[in-house]
Amino acid sequence: MTALPDIPRWDDHPDLALRPLPGDLEAEVCVIGLGGTGLSCITELLDLGARSVIGIDAVGVAAGAAGRNGGLLLSGTAEYHHDLVRLIGRDRAVALTRLTNEEIGRIAAQAPRAVRATGSLRIAASEPELEDCEAQRTRMVADGFACEPYDGPEGRGILIPTDAVMQPLRRCRTLASFALQRGAQLHARTRALEVAPGVVRTDRGTIRARHVIVCVDGRLERVLPALAGTVRTARLQMLATAPTPEVRFPRPVSTRYGYDYWQQLPDGSVLLGGGRDLTPETEWTSDSTPSATVQDYLTRTLRERLGVRAEVTHRWGAAVAYTETGLPVLRDLGDGLQVMGAYSGTGNVIGALCGRAAAQRARAGRSAIADLLTD
Repeated sequence: MTALPDIPRWDDHPDLALRPLPGDLEAEVCVIGLGGTGLSCITELLDLGARSVIGIDAVGVAAGAAGRNGGLLLSGTAEYHHDLVRLIGRDRAVALTRLTNEEIGRIAAQAPRAVRATGSLRIAASEPELEDCEAQRTRMVADGFACEPYDGPEGRGILIPTDAVMQPLRRCRTLASFALQRGAQLHARTRALEVAPGVVRTDRGTIRARHVIVCVDGRLERVLPALAGTVRTARLQMLATAPTPEVRFPRPVSTRYGYDYWQQLPDGSVLLGGGRDLTPETEWTSDSTPSATVQDYLTRTLRERLGVRAEVTHRWGAAVAYTETGLPVLRDLGDGLQVMGAYSGTGNVIGALCGRAAAQRARAGRSAIADLLTD
């Protein structure tokens, strides 16, 4: 494995200069975590008329998985639609898939310079997976969703034309910039040390707020130790190449039941992630540092499967939490305290929905989105 700094390919433009918390403050709502979920929550709070909102992050905007993921905007949950129907019932699965399609449109409207409407491919790596692709397509079409059979240069599988891709770090920084313009107070380098109803104690001061909303993905079981049996954090790894004309992937591709995935940026750079299932005993970890085993697999996949010879310029990892059902954790703990995370690799869309749901709960006491996402 070529030794490269653990910096995502997405970090190609200036960050926002957020200051640490200046001391003790009060607000109507305090949001912990400035990733996609936290910033979607803050945006929704402002849309719903919240008077004062403070957002804090231990590092900065999208410093975790929100700025280090594959940049895919896919409908549904971590479970394919036909599997989701079997797990939670047709009516709820259809409503949830429809909701994620609407959320992709919302994300594109909020950050148009960060999103490209491309559709997505699921390509089979075996005959059984091809049969599963067809089962997914049949169920999606029966339930009113666009899904087409596909046979092309990438292989055989299905095309979902309503999916999209995004530059995740640009999207989060766009949301943060708009939130600042609308009066939200956002603070980086501010670590939450103790969280309780109405109060957040940090290394920079204490925040008192009527509502406290914790937006976490990876390492959620550390925030809520009671979830340790049902939530596990895994390391996701990616690499990126220099721009290259040797291949052309107009749409993002996933294969091997979603364990491998890639896309090509407009400048020709190829981004590839996956391989988590190869050595699960090492990849179920909260350590996001890239490992030689998975990175070597990604390099081989890049050269042999994708046919890319261009130089690898970036290698990085991220910590992402998973649940047994593929549905997220979205808990109202009472007295104005909410905690959410564990998006099972689908945080770009599901995380945004969770953030909005928490904001709606804080402002109105309930949320139709939360009703769909929680058991």
